[in-house]
Amino acid sequence: MRRVIVSGIGITSPNGLTLAGFWRSLLDGSDVFSETTTLPASGIRVGAINPSVSFQDIPLPSLSPCDRNAILALSATRSALKDAGLDSPFPHPERVAVVIGNGAGGLCSIEEQYERLFKQNRKTHPFTIVRAMLSSSASWISLAYGAKGPCFVMASACASATQAIGTATHLVRSGLVDIAITGGTEAPLSMGTILAWDSMKVMSRGKCRPFSKNREGMMISEGSGILILEAEAHARARGVTPSIEVAGFASNADATDIVAPSVDGMARAMQSALIDAGLAPGEISYINAHGTGTLANDVTEAEALRQVFGAGKVPPLSSTKGATGHALGAAGAIEAVATVMAMREGVAPPTANFDEVDPECDIDVIPNLARSMPIETALSNSFAFGGLNASLALRRFA
Repeated sequence: MRRVIVSGIGITSPNGLTLAGFWRSLLDGSDVFSETTTLPASGIRVGAINPSVSFQDIPLPSLSPCDRNAILALSATRSALKDAGLDSPFPHPERVAVVIGNGAGGLCSIEEQYERLFKQNRKTHPFTIVRAMLSSSASWISLAYGAKGPCFVMASACASATQAIGTATHLVRSGLVDIAITGGTEAPLSMGTILAWDSMKVMSRGKCRPFSKNREGMMISEGSGILILEAEAHARARGVTPSIEVAGFASNADATDIVAPSVDGMARAMQSALIDAGLAPGEISYINAHGTGTLANDVTEAEALRQVFGAGKVPPLSSTKGATGHALGAAGAIEAVATVMAMREGVAPPTANFDEVDPECDIDVIPNLARSMPIETALSNSFAFGGLNASLALRRFA
């Protein structure tokens, strides 16, 4: 099997539309959340990209057939390809895959068309289907950049992007493709979606405080993270010196409950990713935790970490959701980008808004201030509704 390197990363998020801006915001623990204009006077705050942002760098004649979730992915892909030193047309486009995680498709377009149909008594827009379909983000990336290899979307709730990256890794490992454009995207900031999440009583009205004793819930955001994965030999042939590789991946199902998290499922995902990477638990330098800031997830995840690494032996970790919010199907990709940046820079981003240690989360949560440290290896975890778990193991290339 071939070694798979991360040759480029790209981001489109409320924290920044460039890697530099995104990284600076993470290290600062900046609060990017604002009152949603979708629900005036609701008290719900979300992570939204400034609506005045214009995405003019996308090589399509028109963005009108695209839902916002596809536009965010197209923009992040452009950034990732630039970071990788790649440009289309690719010399061998049939050897380029597109594998994107997306939790729910074109939610904003669906809501807009329901309003048009039921409130305005008008026909739906002719592009409704292509905007709303779950596979659209991968299809538009393929069209925009001329990738002709395997092309599909993975939908696994909040584990979607991590499962997409892991699956893309296997495509490159196996020799089926040489390059994979992978990651995740989500644009869920519609009235119906926000109210649906709020009805589950998992949304914070204040701040998102992962692993803190006073945490009260998650905060929804939008965005896209894209990674360019490449076979080592292919990257070297075009003059790239490998620096970080996807060393291992695993996913599983709890098969216990549709919403309640499982210590066993989380632990098995991390253990299997370590085995796939050929790493012992003691060799992990840093973990980007799922860390939603909800009461149930954080306690369960802390226990799963202790089960895998041993009490008092869990590596330093952070949940970047305190700064980025929870981008649902895109979350794992945004966090994978953050993890790659942490390895590149030798700095672990903080868990923003951390205020008090929870005795049930007795682990080394990096609170509020970034921590300079060598990061040779890392895990990036995603644990989703439906009992779907996924874990990536990243390693500095040697």
